[in-house]
Amino acid sequence: MLKTEEKVFWLVVGSQHLYGPETLEQVEDHTKEMVESLNKEANFPYPLEYKALVTTADEIKDVMKEVNYQDKVAGVVTWMHTFSPAKLWIPGTKLLQKPLLHLATQYHKEIPWDSIDMDFMNLNQSAHGDREYGFINARLRLNNKIVVGHYQDPDVHKEMSDWMLSAIGFVESQNIKVARFGDNMRNVGVTEGDKVEAAIQFGWTVDYYGIGDLVEEMSHVTDEEIQETFEECSNMYDMEYRDNDQDFFEEHVKDQIRIEIGLRRFLERGGYTAFTTNFEDLHGMKQLPGMAVQRLNAEGYGFAGEGDWKTAALDRLMKVMANNISTGFMEDYTYNMTKGNEYIVQSHMLEVDPTFAETKPRVVVNPLGIGDKEDPARLVFDGKAGEGLTVSMLDMGTHYRLMVNTFTAETPKEDAPNLPVARVIWKPNPDFKTGIKKWIQAGGGHHTVATLVLSLDVILDWAKLVDIETVVID
Repeated sequence: MLKTEEKVFWLVVGSQHLYGPETLEQVEDHTKEMVESLNKEANFPYPLEYKALVTTADEIKDVMKEVNYQDKVAGVVTWMHTFSPAKLWIPGTKLLQKPLLHLATQYHKEIPWDSIDMDFMNLNQSAHGDREYGFINARLRLNNKIVVGHYQDPDVHKEMSDWMLSAIGFVESQNIKVARFGDNMRNVGVTEGDKVEAAIQFGWTVDYYGIGDLVEEMSHVTDEEIQETFEECSNMYDMEYRDNDQDFFEEHVKDQIRIEIGLRRFLERGGYTAFTTNFEDLHGMKQLPGMAVQRLNAEGYGFAGEGDWKTAALDRLMKVMANNISTGFMEDYTYNMTKGNEYIVQSHMLEVDPTFAETKPRVVVNPLGIGDKEDPARLVFDGKAGEGLTVSMLDMGTHYRLMVNTFTAETPKEDAPNLPVARVIWKPNPDFKTGIKKWIQAGGGHHTVATLVLSLDVILDWAKLVDIETVVID
């Protein structure tokens, strides 16, 4: 996958000096033991590190400054082991620019009624500290996450893991750069958007390039490089010649490989992690990018067609959170309306993400009745089954809106010998009619990013962090 920097999360525990040094030593010992247990048992996607026991406003402020400064730190987990007066947290919390999780837990699981005394009560005051700390975060109007439960509880582990993915999405969102080759498809409304507001709210950089810039890069790709990648593709995929003679087929596949190598170099040089193409802007190109896009998708690049930069950035974002597993650009295409077996066929002209592939991809060269160019090569496969969700981002003029619909995906059972594109099918929740109607009513786009691995909570936590209006159909 396209590499991202290694990340960690810090745990900061709150207390105060009133308890004395002996109590604070116990607090620190308990916290270190808890962090060790979490890393061993919780199967977190990123490590949790014990950072500090804080008892003063200056200590808290210094830690939060360091969280902001350290690029490797994706967020901070706070725990009120004892009672930490929350006005101490105001200066530092106001400075914090990364995600915050308030872990409402405690060291002991059960009340030791046979031995409990006031020393125990004074040491273990999480129930007391949580309320005080929660008030100040509410007063500061933070978009923080709250997880409640004993630290050894698997449900707590799952909530914390999901939040870590959302926090990584928030941090990595600031690094998303989209290269647009051409503009949006003419006369299409839903793909438009305010790029300045996207930079402010989500951290996205969106740059335009003429298709000639890509054509120039492609001109420097050598025949030796193309042949090497062609041999790689021959080992990875089934080459389906169909009615094409071998020379014709291989020539068209190699033209996609030339596009792929040129695209990758262009994106790497500019630090771009996502891109768009447009079949209305192909001057100097022999083919619309197809297999080239799909192979870059498989590496973790975000993509959307017809110049839809919002969806391309969202694709990259969700690929990062999902570790590029079964997540990618999708488009609603056509319905099956047989009573009792209604579903939506998801596909695209060419560029269906191979991270969804259930069957081994086949390389097919076939005419494309749009774009007025040569027959493009593309990867054809059937999609995976599973529970998933699909996400669309809309510019409503006054604000951005995130649309989310959960679905059940099924691997197609019927053959489609005349369909030269990959296909994914799913049944929207809560049912076919309601799901589609509510999506249309709220303005949901035909371009989405779908995932079979991210939970709804991951998306909702990210949406909360970036303060975007969210509509969920579940």
